[in-house]
Amino acid sequence: MHDLKALRADPAAFDAALARRGVAGASAGVLQADNDLRGVQTALQADLARRNEASKAIGAAKAARDDAAAASLMAEVATLKERIPAQEAAGRAAECALQDLLSALPNLPADDVPDGADEHGNVEIKRWGNPQSGGLEHDALAARLGWNAESATKIAGARFMVLEGPLARLHRALGQHMLNMQVAAGYRETVVPLLVRADALFGTGQLPKFAEDLFRTSDDRWLIPTAEVSLTNLVREQILDGESLPLRLTALTPCFRSEAGAAGKDTRGLVRQHQFEKVELVSIVTPDTAAQEHERMTACAEAVLESLDLPYRRMLLCAGDMGFAARKTYDLEVWLPGAGTWREISSCSDCGDFQARRMDARFRVKGEKGTQFVHTLNGSGLAVGRAMVAVLENYQNPDGSVTIPIPLLPYMGGTTRLELTL
Repeated sequence: MHDLKALRADPAAFDAALARRGVAGASAGVLQADNDLRGVQTALQADLARRNEASKAIGAAKAARDDAAAASLMAEVATLKERIPAQEAAGRAAECALQDLLSALPNLPADDVPDGADEHGNVEIKRWGNPQSGGLEHDALAARLGWNAESATKIAGARFMVLEGPLARLHRALGQHMLNMQVAAGYRETVVPLLVRADALFGTGQLPKFAEDLFRTSDDRWLIPTAEVSLTNLVREQILDGESLPLRLTALTPCFRSEAGAAGKDTRGLVRQHQFEKVELVSIVTPDTAAQEHERMTACAEAVLESLDLPYRRMLLCAGDMGFAARKTYDLEVWLPGAGTWREISSCSDCGDFQARRMDARFRVKGEKGTQFVHTLNGSGLAVGRAMVAVLENYQNPDGSVTIPIPLLPYMGGTTRLELTL
C-alpha cells in the first residue's frame, strides 16, 4: 500500500516512479477517489455537527416555550437522521473505492533499481564459481534415479512429483541443510500455517491481484504460495518495540502455486511445480537498516549455494521485472550445465513499508510518542526442488550416477552416490 500523503504532496513523482513499472498516470484516479472520499466525509461531519447542535437547541427552545422553533429544529434533526446513514454508506463505498485503487498498484522502485521492461533489463552484479558445460539435463537423470513421474500424474495431475528412495532422501537433506544454515545465520526457526485467510495474502500483496495464481479451499482459506505470507503476517496489527528489531524468521514449508498464467513456461521436469518446498527468510526491520539487511539476507542465500559448490550469479532486477510488493530485488541464478543455462533459485526483496501499511505493522522508538511502519524483507534460502535439480546436473558422473555433495552426507544415511534404478 502507498503513502497517500506523499502521493498528494508530489503526484508527478509518484507517476514517474510507477511509469518505470509500466503503470501510467495512476495518481489522477487515486486523487479523484481521495477527493470524493474527503467530500463525503466533510459533508457527513457537517451534518453530524449540525444534528448535535440542533438537538441541544431543541431543549433550549422548549425551555423558552418557543414551540415553533422547537418544531422546526425537530424536523431538521429528523431530516438529518434520515440523511446521515446514506452518507455513512457513501463514505464506506468511497473508502473502498480508494483502497481498491491503491491496493492494485505495485510498490515504487528504489532509486538504484535499473530501468527495463522485463528480464532483459536485469543487471548482473556478481558471479561465483566455475560453470561447466555438458551432461544430461535433470529430468533425464531424475527419471533413472527415483523420480516417479507416472505415479505423480495419476495421483495429482501434471506438475506434481513423486520421489523415491535415495533421491527423496537427497531432497530432504537439502531442505534440512538449508534450514540449519539459516538458523546458524541468526534466523529463528518457525513452524507456520500452510492455510491462511485472505487478509494475510492481502497483507503481503498476493491478493487481490494474483488470486488466479493461488489455490483456494472450500472454506475460504488459501494455501500459501510461500512461507513469506505466514512469517510476515506474524507482526500484522502490532506495534513492536524498536529495540526488538531486526526480527529474523525462517521456515521450511511446502508451497502451493496454481500459476494459471504460466502454462507452457518451464513446465518440463521438476523446475516449476504446483507443490514444492522452500526455505523462506523474512526480516522485519527499521527503515534505516533495510538496505543493509537486504545485502545480509542475499548473502545468507548465497552461502547455501557456495556450501554446495554450485556456481551462481546475482542479478539486480530492473523495475519492470520485480515482484508486485518489492522496491528492490536480487535474484540468484544457479548454473545448470546439462541445460546450459542459468536458473533462478532465490529471490530476495526489500519491500520497504509497502507490506507493513497493508498489515498495519508498526514500531515505536523508545522515548518517542509516535510510531512508524516497519520495513519488511523476504527471500528464498533456497527453493529445495531447484537446488536438487542443480545438484543433479552439477554432480552427475559419466555413468549417470550423481555424487552427493559433502555437506549433505550427514543427512544421507551412508549414501554417497545416487545410482541408476533402471
